[in-house]
Amino acid sequence: MAIATNLGFPRIGAKRELKWLLEKYWQGKIGAEELLTKAHDVRQNNWQWQADAGIQQVPVGDFSLYDHVLDWSQRVGAVPNAYQSSQLVSELDRYFAMARGTQKGVDLPALEMTKWFNTNYHYIVPEWTEDQTFHLNAEAYLNEIAAAQAIAPNARPVVLGPVSLLLLGKLKGSDASPLILLERLLPVYEQLLAKLNEAGVTWVQWDEPVLALDLSEEAQKSIQKSLEVLSRSFGNLKLVVTSYFEGLRENLALAFSLPVAAVHLDLSAAPKQLDEALSLIRPEQFLSLGLIDGRNVWKNDLSKALDLAEKAAKAIGSDRLLIAPGCSLLHSPVDLASETAIDAELKSWLAFARQKLDEIAIITQALNEGRDSVADALRQNAEAIQSRRNSVRTHNPAVRQRIESITPESLLRQGAYNQRQGEQRNRLNLPLLPTTTIGSFPQTSEVRQARAAFRKGDLTADAYQKFLETETQSCIRRQESLGLDVLVHGEFERNDMVEYFGEQLEGFVVSQNGWVQSYGSRCVKPPIIFGDIQRPHAMTVPMAKYAQSLTQRPVKGMLTGPVTILCWSFVRDDQPRRDTCEQIALAIRDEAVDLESSGIGVIQIDEPALREGLPLRQQDQPGYLQWAVDAFRLASSGVSNETQIHTHMCYCEFNEILPSIAALDADVISIETSRSKMELLDGFGDFQYPNEIGPGVYDIHSPRVPSTDEMVGLLRKAVDLIPAERLWVNPDCGLKTRGWVEVEAALKSMVEAAQQVRSLLA
Repeated sequence: MAIATNLGFPRIGAKRELKWLLEKYWQGKIGAEELLTKAHDVRQNNWQWQADAGIQQVPVGDFSLYDHVLDWSQRVGAVPNAYQSSQLVSELDRYFAMARGTQKGVDLPALEMTKWFNTNYHYIVPEWTEDQTFHLNAEAYLNEIAAAQAIAPNARPVVLGPVSLLLLGKLKGSDASPLILLERLLPVYEQLLAKLNEAGVTWVQWDEPVLALDLSEEAQKSIQKSLEVLSRSFGNLKLVVTSYFEGLRENLALAFSLPVAAVHLDLSAAPKQLDEALSLIRPEQFLSLGLIDGRNVWKNDLSKALDLAEKAAKAIGSDRLLIAPGCSLLHSPVDLASETAIDAELKSWLAFARQKLDEIAIITQALNEGRDSVADALRQNAEAIQSRRNSVRTHNPAVRQRIESITPESLLRQGAYNQRQGEQRNRLNLPLLPTTTIGSFPQTSEVRQARAAFRKGDLTADAYQKFLETETQSCIRRQESLGLDVLVHGEFERNDMVEYFGEQLEGFVVSQNGWVQSYGSRCVKPPIIFGDIQRPHAMTVPMAKYAQSLTQRPVKGMLTGPVTILCWSFVRDDQPRRDTCEQIALAIRDEAVDLESSGIGVIQIDEPALREGLPLRQQDQPGYLQWAVDAFRLASSGVSNETQIHTHMCYCEFNEILPSIAALDADVISIETSRSKMELLDGFGDFQYPNEIGPGVYDIHSPRVPSTDEMVGLLRKAVDLIPAERLWVNPDCGLKTRGWVEVEAALKSMVEAAQQVRSLLA
């Protein structure tokens, strides 16, 4: 009999319970015991949902208070020396200090954070040293397993494999590969496997997600060696080696050669790899079929999924099959049942995490008992698939005609950067090292309450507009008093940098509770792109125009770029992503032109997701980069030379795509560099990035307020790499998640730092 399995479940809870618990704990409103107890309740509820849905191997260990990679750093005893201070009195304090920094008793910045492969989930980057030591610290993890077994006896522990763990981190102060630490790390994994045997575990999910990447020969051999060494400790354990988001390609043979009981294939991402896999699988091995798309919200075509499952069953027998999603459901919203505002037709096309569990169960039952046993479910699924395919709501002839009219000239600014630079400097008259922020300012409880009251009808449109204008005016005055050179309006009318545009563009629908975790307690609610996209009216012009009327200093118009709107939405899967991105780019182009016409001289078109959208395999990357760059240029090239175009990127490795970043031809790019202590800026210096750049000197994802001297040190590093006349000074991201007290203190230090470095350069 085939077995219904899952790779992971959303951690945040159906009502974002984990988010509220974490933030109350950080604010000192609840203690550690209450946090851990109530977090366990969320975790236990997740297990129960999965067991009730018919999942036979419920994942355990996928839950995290902040980030699973950080969890595994702790579990193998790899806490950097700085965080072993005796002033961090508990392991929980140490954990959150690494995640978000601290100034309580001991002043520590957070560890680096970056994107999890090509998703919008962020993980905390492990920090290794050449003399790194490891020890097992898995008591809490083992307790979780015992608790899960009480609900789901065949609960399957999730283990982040040693090779991926090492490669996801950085070896500080060395150019060597982190894999030099593998021999020291493997004994800890041996001890863990012994503990799992003692706990009565049968199956273990052995995540080695780097198998989906272009691996060096050293990395391939390390995966082989690690599992050969560890196989001595398997005992009764059956390991399913797991990767996701892409096909295994040249790593497929390696995966099936490993001494493991099963190999997982993400067939939702790469269905064509099944045929080769069936030719490679050994007679004793199981095959885990990732048939359900864990990263999107569309109902899966169960008939097509069953075709693949039945092909595998015919080749090796259904009793050697595990039915699963392609990846963890971490990247899906929790439950479609809570959506009451999406119309019935559109809702019939969707499946959130709990509904995906049902899809797994239906496929498993059909495989084991025949399609007739789930005939009604298959019929309803087929009707929904056909309804979406035939709906007139998904196609707009006017949009498609406009796409066909795009020419190469549509992607070009009027003049080259050197010409634009002179015209912009004459217009803006800014000092050396001009200071600005990335866009948003604190979304206080008053802002959120006013927005909620307006949406419920408890606050009139006129009253809400007056409130927004008051907040905007206060924000402008605060920025002026701080001495910032280029201001922003604060974005108090915006719930999220993508959702806000999704609410106003045709072809989108916005859910009520479709939250997914971005990092820690930060959740986002990606809008859903179901049809062709166009802009029915101006979206940002009134507030930008109002803000500019309040000050003589330039105010940036704030837009989200087409690639980021694409990547941070749940995207229609019935046409190429490139086509959808072009449609968004035209809408943003129209908005930029209208901002310019209203007197806005600086327009920021944020593209933090440009690197995130990069395919995992190098051979697929040039095509993506070409159309992604073209989309940005299409969005930004409708304005005149004297209008300065900014863009912003954060929390990713930029160096490998620097030529494409330069090809965007933005006048100014701001990037996150504070957590890496300007390390990420090295590539821009080596590459000789041609335009202006604002390296972030202030980590906004931490409550910690950096000192002026600290920022001066970062700016001096920046001046060594980039000519001062092309440098800007800014935080590394928007400030919406922070409080006003810490924001004003940090920005005061930032402006003072810029002034000090200016004086040094005079």
